[in-house]
Amino acid sequence: MASLDIDQVRACFPALESGYIYADNAGGSQTTQGVIDRIVDYLSNTNVQLGADYFVGVLSTQRVAEGSFTIAELLNAASVNEVGFGPSSTMIFENIARALDNDIQPGDEFIITDEHEAHNGPWKRLAARRNAVVKYWEPTPVSADNPYSVTYKVEELLPLVSSRTRLAAISACSNVLGSLIPVEKVVKALRQRAKDQGARKVEVSVDCVAYAPHRKMDVQRWDIDYCAFSLYKVYGVHISASYVRSAALQTSITSIAHHFLKVDNDPYKLQPGGPGYELAYATTAVMPYLKSLTPEDDLEASFDAIANYEQELLAPLISFLADAKQVERGVRIVGTSEINLSRVPTVSFVVVGQNAMKSKDIVGAFDRKGDIGIRYGHFYAYSLVDNLRPKLDVDDGVVRISLVHYNTVGEVEKIVEVLREVLA
Repeated sequence: MASLDIDQVRACFPALESGYIYADNAGGSQTTQGVIDRIVDYLSNTNVQLGADYFVGVLSTQRVAEGSFTIAELLNAASVNEVGFGPSSTMIFENIARALDNDIQPGDEFIITDEHEAHNGPWKRLAARRNAVVKYWEPTPVSADNPYSVTYKVEELLPLVSSRTRLAAISACSNVLGSLIPVEKVVKALRQRAKDQGARKVEVSVDCVAYAPHRKMDVQRWDIDYCAFSLYKVYGVHISASYVRSAALQTSITSIAHHFLKVDNDPYKLQPGGPGYELAYATTAVMPYLKSLTPEDDLEASFDAIANYEQELLAPLISFLADAKQVERGVRIVGTSEINLSRVPTVSFVVVGQNAMKSKDIVGAFDRKGDIGIRYGHFYAYSLVDNLRPKLDVDDGVVRISLVHYNTVGEVEKIVEVLREVLA
């Protein structure tokens, strides 16, 4: 299996030249030079309205359309007609939920998680509009020694499925816990349970925002109906992408665009309130970068290499936080403390007990150092943090350190050095 050339990786990101340690990547990654070049190229040479017959208009239209092919490949969609762009994943899921209004019946049941409100809020609002019922698949602890060691268990999901189940909305990766949900396994079990219960129609929506920087997406293999992720967390620009299965386009959703536009004849796939054309074109640089990471020039090989390298980043951080001395100090990892491929290097923790520390104060100590960026808070997974027991201050939330494959083990060791100093 190929490994990453970390020097080659870092050379692709101009922001990394400064030596600043970016450790808030779950909030947004840095951008490759290739993406920056495409934005400049588009704005310099093809910045005109789409659809025109003159030469520059034709070229501009072609460039923007290329972005959809990139998204289809990243998602492994069956057709480019199943993908589109939006200004944010929040807006994409809201648009999908509104487009489903006419296909939801009173008493239909939605199963959602405690994850990011971008993927929960639209379904809760849809349920309120259509008198549907919301059920919650909540994470539970895996360690008796740490009540915050929560994760999602498929055996706790299945009892929520009934004959009235209409939709399940899950996150492929938690942006707080860092844990991965085995989407294919979960969806297969969910659909079988729904079939056994006699459910008339069940669709699955997956939030891939925290997943996409770390693992390869595959909407066909997963057998899902809706999906969104953010390019600005996958080394691109501030734009998001959506997937709607062809069957759902035909039988579930109703267009919320202008009355004279149809999904099938919109080659640009730009949703209402969509992004700038240059951003759609800039996404075409993401795929060449990802494929360049391994000699195979293959997306799956690259993500395998990313996943394995990220374990090297995870090990020193988890090992420090889970050390007996730190546990005695009051450090509790929020999520599991495993160092394996079941999680990504997004690590959250709190400091509780007799010598408790506010998450804000821990991050403040890093801020005063001036050369490492981490964050604290609930990260819009408000329900997840609010439901943790013993109760935490939801606004103070957790300390989150989130790494990606352009971070180095040396950077993690510097983060650990600061943590050791702050927690002493």
